[in-house]
Amino acid sequence: MSGVNEPIAAPSREDPVVQAASEWIGGPFGRRGMVRRRWWTPLRIALAVASLTLALGFIADQPCRSDGWADRADRSMWTSMCYSDVAFLYRERGFADDQIAYRDNALEYPVLTGAVMQATVYAAGSVGSVIDDATDPVTQSTRFFDVTAILMALCALVTVVATARTVPRRPWDAMLVAASPLLLLSATINWDLLAVALAATAIVAWTRERSILAGVLVGLGAAAKLYPVLLLGPMFLVALRAPDRRGALGRFAATAATAALTWGAINLPVAWWAPDGWRAFFDFNADRPADFGSIWYALDLLSPGLVAGKVDTLAVVGGVIALVVIVGLALAAPEQPRLAQLAFLAVASFLLVNKVWSPQYALWLLPLAVLARPRVRDLAIWQGAEVVYFVGVWWYLASLFAPDDPLISDRTYALVTVVRVAALLWFAAMVVRDMFRPEGDPVRPFVSPRVPTVPEVAT
Repeated sequence: MSGVNEPIAAPSREDPVVQAASEWIGGPFGRRGMVRRRWWTPLRIALAVASLTLALGFIADQPCRSDGWADRADRSMWTSMCYSDVAFLYRERGFADDQIAYRDNALEYPVLTGAVMQATVYAAGSVGSVIDDATDPVTQSTRFFDVTAILMALCALVTVVATARTVPRRPWDAMLVAASPLLLLSATINWDLLAVALAATAIVAWTRERSILAGVLVGLGAAAKLYPVLLLGPMFLVALRAPDRRGALGRFAATAATAALTWGAINLPVAWWAPDGWRAFFDFNADRPADFGSIWYALDLLSPGLVAGKVDTLAVVGGVIALVVIVGLALAAPEQPRLAQLAFLAVASFLLVNKVWSPQYALWLLPLAVLARPRVRDLAIWQGAEVVYFVGVWWYLASLFAPDDPLISDRTYALVTVVRVAALLWFAAMVVRDMFRPEGDPVRPFVSPRVPTVPEVAT
């Protein structure tokens, strides 16, 4: 019967770090160990851990939430590292004044995210009318944050499920998303987890050969944060290397066409209804200079004037070079690369050359990194650098708001950014190594063209 003797990943056997840690509880799961069905399946455990992680993140936001993120110049907000765009944007983009997104105000977010923000305004208002009907903007913005936090938590749980389902014989990989410090620190900074969940489910749909669904999810993701459109390139390259190239390219064409139609169906009505508001996202990103987190900003701090006036050109040239490199790697790899590997490289390359790299953008990479190389040591090194950057950027912003008493200098912040870039490049190198040495890829032995339902796995 298909699937009975297929290997199932046991982390305590195949991950060196987990194997060493398992010695504290009796050692790795034995090769002759019995697999038993239990209510606490790997996915349910991962969802419980993710819920705990998100709850701890919400608690960590309390120093800011207690005063409703009232003032950007409040140094304690930055030193407490609980900043969030959510409450500020409620007050600064007209939502507190009953304005409609895009029609009445310029909103620098894609249409689906704007729609979610607008719906959250109504939901938060309904909750407020039941509780105490407070009308001051700070209290209202706090409720807006709370409803947004719940929505982002749901998106995070969807991402955990998608990670577990992408390679069903590696269900424990979802724990690497669920217990991530990036999820704890960044879940409620912005609305990024909406696009992350859509991108993660698009990958599941593609691996199950559900081309139309994959296209719908990519289109929705691109309408929420744009970066999920980058998945189409890796999908094309995977199809190009498929044994059944013609059939795979046909499925890709269906996915790409559906993604375009979905994106258009969401964007075109708003572009017709409020053209200036709709264009605000594109104008904002085209006109913005090098900003926090980007390598260009760091270079400008280290050597003022080095990249002045050249950032747009450098970003485009860097993106083209990255595209050529990824295509070359995909075609030169000895076996068909996995979608997660190429998707991680594509999104990582975009962040490396982008004009801004906000702390929460690491969430874009989290499920892709776990699916590309689910190794605790490697993920810990990369995420450790992200945590260092998370501290560094808030301390740097605290210093900008209080220049007479800086916590870190321009040069230190720039060096922290360089460390972040170096860690991502190192992790990308590990992914490329797996592509060219597929026998060392921890995921490949557990991937099959069609994966049957799998019994639950003991630890």
